[in-house]
Amino acid sequence: MMSSTEIAGFVMALVMVVCSIKELHWSWPLAMASSVLYFFVFKDSRLYAEAGLQVVFATLALWGWWQWLRKPNEAQATLVIQRLSARGWWRVVIASAVLWPALALSLQHFTDSDVAWWDALPTALSLVGQVLLGRKYIENWLVWLVVNVISVALFAHKGLWLTCVLYALFTAMSAWGWRAWQRKLKLQLQVA
Repeated sequence: MMSSTEIAGFVMALVMVVCSIKELHWSWPLAMASSVLYFFVFKDSRLYAEAGLQVVFATLALWGWWQWLRKPNEAQATLVIQRLSARGWWRVVIASAVLWPALALSLQHFTDSDVAWWDALPTALSLVGQVLLGRKYIENWLVWLVVNVISVALFAHKGLWLTCVLYALFTAMSAWGWRAWQRKLKLQLQVA
């Protein structure tokens, strides 16, 4: 059954992703608010990694907001959309490969989670995706696409139907974000 907390988190999360796609810094405070709400939704559903992730998201949202708002100086250029290098991709793969089993084993040993490995996978990838988004790497949208597809199945299993719809929408929005940021990156490269 849907709660008012889930409904409010749903609305804020949708607006947050639209703001991220449009590179509006307001996405970050919306991320904080929706993360707080979804912490309670996931905790009540025994999705502990997802609940813990919401705390991390709220914290990372402060960092992301600072990244997007800070003024450049001589030593620091303005943050613009960029691509991962081959080395960056390796870091993404290694971080994901380390985080997933670490989170899953922690859930198995310290909680009563009935879906430890499936809860841990989108959580691990979400951590990576959030860092990529905060630094405006275009590949964040590909990571979110994978996270969202996995999450739809996980939330359906848990009967979180509104959140299931949200993550199905997030899947489409990830593709939209990828295309929008590709256009912006192309324009940036033409101007440079």
